Amino acid sequence: MAGKIATRGAYGEALVELAEKYPELVVFDADLANATMTKGFAAKYPERFFDMGIAECNMTGVAAGMAACGFKPFTNTFAIFASGRAWEQVRNSIAYPGLNVKVVGSHGGLSVGEDGATHQSVEDLALMRAIPGMTVVNPCDGNEMKQAVEALLNYNGPAYLRLGRAAVETVTDEIEGYKFELGKGATLKEGSDVTVIATGMMVQLALKAADVLAGEGVSVRVIDMHTIKPLDEALVLKAARETGCIVTTEEHSVIGGLGGAVAEFLSENCPTPLVRHGVNDEFGRSGTAAAVLEAYGLTTEGLCTKIREALKKK
Repeated sequence: MAGKIATRGAYGEALVELAEKYPELVVFDADLANATMTKGFAAKYPERFFDMGIAECNMTGVAAGMAACGFKPFTNTFAIFASGRAWEQVRNSIAYPGLNVKVVGSHGGLSVGEDGATHQSVEDLALMRAIPGMTVVNPCDGNEMKQAVEALLNYNGPAYLRLGRAAVETVTDEIEGYKFELGKGATLKEGSDVTVIATGMMVQLALKAADVLAGEGVSVRVIDMHTIKPLDEALVLKAARETGCIVTTEEHSVIGGLGGAVAEFLSENCPTPLVRHGVNDEFGRSGTAAAVLEAYGLTTEGLCTKIREALKKK
């Protein structure tokens, strides 16, 4: 594994790196440029950066107008505000007319840590996934994030991109044949006994859990499902048929996100033993990121327990 970088950090770098190639890219922020890491773009391209203040709903509407004029706006704020406070504007001003705006939610999940339950967005993937026509993307590391940003710049339509606060290991750059493609999951590790479908920072935990269980004689397949919507149904179906049981893992509620998407698909197309690993219908709480993740079982051992539970269902 390469060094650690937060996906929000990689995102900020990508905006600057891609700005010359995509002159129609414009960036909006809701008074959080130092946290969302849009500050680098703001410094280098001030004429293409708009700080809208703490007015997320207004920011969303203005970005929709810019998209209607041919620009490629990326709006930026914390995930809880992007998906919650501005949800109506995202739905009606961006998604309903099918405008080319990328809604970027930083600091997603429990790993926001000390900011506590009010800022720990464990519902954003579900809220955005429910909007008709909305693509939902949650990269796992810096390498994947940079590729996702360019893919979204080349994708014409509304999308939600989730960023993380904490630095995470870069794992996708070491996978032979790895290629980011919207709507297509990536198999990072082959396995025959059980499949773990992971998204975001849980991809790294899934790889670690696979190594732990290999010592117990269990062959774990690991799929990086960076795109929650549209779900890579063909890859899920293949894994279900070949390994016979599935575990989903996400730094998000088990309701409505990755686990919900996989459960919905399998129940209608290939009923398969399934265990969902994530936040169980609870709000978060304040503490260091590591302590909060530990409290909710979003750890390697917590995932291993869920994998063993799934194996018993086969």
